Amino acid sequence: MVPFVQEQAFLNVGTVLSFLRSLEQHLGARTDDGRTSIAIGVLDEDSSGDTIRLHKEEKNVLRYYLFEGSRYIWIERRQAYCKVSALDEGWTCTDIHLSRSGLSQQDCSTRKIYGPNLIDVPVKSYLQLLVDEVLNPFYIFQIFSIILWVCDTYYYYAACIFIISAISIWLSLHETRKQSVTLRNMVKMSISVKVHRGTGEAAEVSSLDLVPGDCISLPSEGFMVPCDAALLTGECMVNESMLTGESIPVMKTPLPSGPQATNTIYSPEEHKRHTLFCGTQVLQAKSYMGKEVLAVVTRTGFCTAKGDLISSILYPKPVSFRFYKDAVKFVLFLAVLALIGTTYSIVILIKNQVPLQQIIIRALDVITVIVPPALPAAMTVGTIYAQNRLKKQGIFCISPPRINLSGKIRLVCFDKTGTLTEEGLDVWGVVPLENNCFLPIIHEPRCLSDGPLLYLLATCHGVSLLREQPIGDPMDLKMMESTGWVRRGAELHAVQLFRTQVLAVMKPPPMEEQPHSMMSVGILRRFPFSSSLQRMSVLVKLPGIATSEAYMKGAPEMVASLCRKETVPGDFSQLLRHYTTDGFRVLGLAYKTLSTVNTFEEAHQLSRDAVESGMTLLGFLVMRNFLKAESAPVIHLLRNANVRTVMVTGDNMLTAVNVAKNCGMVALKEQVVFVNASPPSPDKPAALKFISSEDCQGQEQPEQQPCHLALNGKSFTVVCDHFPHLLPRILIKATIFARMSPDQKTQLVCSFRDLNYCVGMCGDGANDCGALKAADAGIALSETEASVASPFTSRIANIECVPMVIREGRCSLVTSFGVFKYMALYSLVQFVSVLLLYTINTNMSDFQFLFFDLVITTTVAVLMGKTGPSKELGTKRPQGALISILVLGSLLLQTALLITVQVMSYFITVSQSWYVPLNSTVTAPQNLPNYENTVVFCISGFQYLILAVAMSKGYPFREPLYTNGKDIDDMNFKLLLLGMATLNFFMAFMLEVGSCCLQVNTWLWGKGLPSLPHWYPTQSPLRR
Repeated sequence: MVPFVQEQAFLNVGTVLSFLRSLEQHLGARTDDGRTSIAIGVLDEDSSGDTIRLHKEEKNVLRYYLFEGSRYIWIERRQAYCKVSALDEGWTCTDIHLSRSGLSQQDCSTRKIYGPNLIDVPVKSYLQLLVDEVLNPFYIFQIFSIILWVCDTYYYYAACIFIISAISIWLSLHETRKQSVTLRNMVKMSISVKVHRGTGEAAEVSSLDLVPGDCISLPSEGFMVPCDAALLTGECMVNESMLTGESIPVMKTPLPSGPQATNTIYSPEEHKRHTLFCGTQVLQAKSYMGKEVLAVVTRTGFCTAKGDLISSILYPKPVSFRFYKDAVKFVLFLAVLALIGTTYSIVILIKNQVPLQQIIIRALDVITVIVPPALPAAMTVGTIYAQNRLKKQGIFCISPPRINLSGKIRLVCFDKTGTLTEEGLDVWGVVPLENNCFLPIIHEPRCLSDGPLLYLLATCHGVSLLREQPIGDPMDLKMMESTGWVRRGAELHAVQLFRTQVLAVMKPPPMEEQPHSMMSVGILRRFPFSSSLQRMSVLVKLPGIATSEAYMKGAPEMVASLCRKETVPGDFSQLLRHYTTDGFRVLGLAYKTLSTVNTFEEAHQLSRDAVESGMTLLGFLVMRNFLKAESAPVIHLLRNANVRTVMVTGDNMLTAVNVAKNCGMVALKEQVVFVNASPPSPDKPAALKFISSEDCQGQEQPEQQPCHLALNGKSFTVVCDHFPHLLPRILIKATIFARMSPDQKTQLVCSFRDLNYCVGMCGDGANDCGALKAADAGIALSETEASVASPFTSRIANIECVPMVIREGRCSLVTSFGVFKYMALYSLVQFVSVLLLYTINTNMSDFQFLFFDLVITTTVAVLMGKTGPSKELGTKRPQGALISILVLGSLLLQTALLITVQVMSYFITVSQSWYVPLNSTVTAPQNLPNYENTVVFCISGFQYLILAVAMSKGYPFREPLYTNGKDIDDMNFKLLLLGMATLNFFMAFMLEVGSCCLQVNTWLWGKGLPSLPHWYPTQSPLRR
């Protein structure tokens, strides 16, 4: 990227000196001699290029450039250009909380080096689009061909191709600009935002002027978030379906503060439960006792989460698929053939003493014949039809090239909850723990006595109220409903009841519905559920009691590890195994009393680690998660089709094994072997053991029999870090991955791809976004029409969409192969026809070329892709390589057969007694029509249609050809036209025979010999 000079800058250098010093302290961006290297740049408003103009002063210069919408600045310490968001990478949670007072006017001005808070989708003018389109190699070749055809007096053909190309260009330009305008209107956002300044005043500014560090107020009625921001106060219920496909609203809580946040580096990924992402909809913002809900802007423009997604749409990563690479190689091979054909035609035409101008035109014409310009467009036909068929079935695709890729899927990873099993969980019961002994399960939690266990079930959740209706995670809703308690807002009288502020109040059921007299409980603080931490907790306050209590629920193993050892009974693992083996979802429950916390403010000074430690185990919450009715049949279908299935879940290992057996992912007679990997410690190295699920006896190696390996997230990480040489062998046999974090799911998908698996991923939640994007074909189960979280989005709320996508992918891939081979053979047939006619100093006529290229070939190629996928999912996968012995052998044999038929037809024609040779002094088109031209035209026309039938392969990946009614009707019409042409040739032949018979009879009559049978031609034979 080469910068060039402009005499104007968007900032005066002097205004950024103080900001530069802070950057130097933060990034160490100072050279050895103490000088600062800063440059100020400006990009023209109307420019859509990636090169920017720089204004340079010797003292301070900030060098930056724009690429794909993002601003990159030069950081001296790193000796590299980095995204402008790198300036804030070192922010701690405390730094963000200190920004609550807002930026001063000067700070706000200096921070404009971040650029406007705008996701600007470039919309090019029609002239720019026209230049870009015409510079496409396809249209350059078309222009060259049209000029050549005009020089060769093929006016009609050139005119038709010109009109079609012009219409195609116009439609392409119109659609491209329409999509750009639509996308820009969708993402462009400009709203008025209340911003707090360092002076203590608040100002209404446009969201376009927001910069990182601004402190904004969130309206209580909700709004569309214009930037990425960290929540400082209050709570927000946010709909993130546009980003993640997750239809369930997410509760956002304030960013951790206090001493524990001093050294905690802020990360949007790690602190996503405290981050409002650009483009998401805040449904409700709740303040504490009339205070404002505040958030600090952390990222703007293309640096936001929404900006990243829009950038991935505007500048998608190329899909690496061998088929497309082989197609380019094959076109180059055709170009070599064109060179050979050109050389041959030059030699023949010189031999026939054709004028130099005609030799040049004829030789170049061969190139337009052998290299089909419509090949790239024709190859997308199958993909377009498949995309439309999927859309009709409720499956949306935002990356069409992925459809062909899905036809090669060998392995599919499935999330468990909400994908293989139902989204909702039903409470099966509660297992209380008293005196370090588990009591019998209680199936009605509302029958529990007043105490910590009941309070935990009533309060330890993320349920909120939206228009007086409870919303939240389905599991939390079920747990709360099982107690009969209801959530209420933090009204004014709650302060009087609890003697402090509270987030919410949980009220017990009416007196007549409860066995004991109970009192309300106030929620002081929430630590939301985290997939990586595998737990959530709350701090609650009871009326009339000086202390507060902390309640925690989560993965039983995780909860037990945070409890005091003396509170965990010896049969903990045995009872947990009992329920999880039966397929129940089990949560561990724990609590502790906080004597030092009495007020709302004190609760918010505690760190999460301080709260979630030294707990007392309370028992288990047992929930039943039913398998979806469609899961088992689909898994059975995939396994029968030799498509490997893998479960990737954050749930308990034994629960996952039970679900895997119930859905058929693991057959009842197949063995499951647990992979237990432990990290190294000071006194021993990392260890790896294989434990059979049957006897649970440790052994160093798995038995030499078919088995499925199962491992959890911790073991997976240890294997990746300390046993990388064994990872491929483990992955080949592993079927169940439990307790996997979102990052581990993504890493697993990438590991499978490294083993040359074509991987599909099917999930329904935000935790699967990374894995969905990493897979070759990610399918998100979502109610939204399309989500940028994955290439495919299915409104079908079960995994039936997976075989649909695979079938359509196989059909599309076979169609692409068929159309490619048809277009290649069509070019070779016409190539042979032209060279054959060149040999005798003639050619095809203008309308004959027009008939072949437009009436037959183009429409047949388009309609070939209309055939739908096979209703059965076979065991074989379609060929993925175009350059292979099978494909090339087929093309060569077909070509040899076609050449043989054309050459034989020519020699049969010239051997007839009625054949009249061409006048060698007359060239085409003056010598048209003639016998040779007519024979080659009719024979090659039938060959095109025969090739279309031969390349329209049905079983096992597509339906039979006869199911494509439009294609059959089209072929019948073309056969009729060719039949009429053949009939014309046949009638001419019969007239010639009649003429010969008359001459023979005249000679016989003159000799007095018996004449031949009478022949009555209607007119004289046609002569040249």
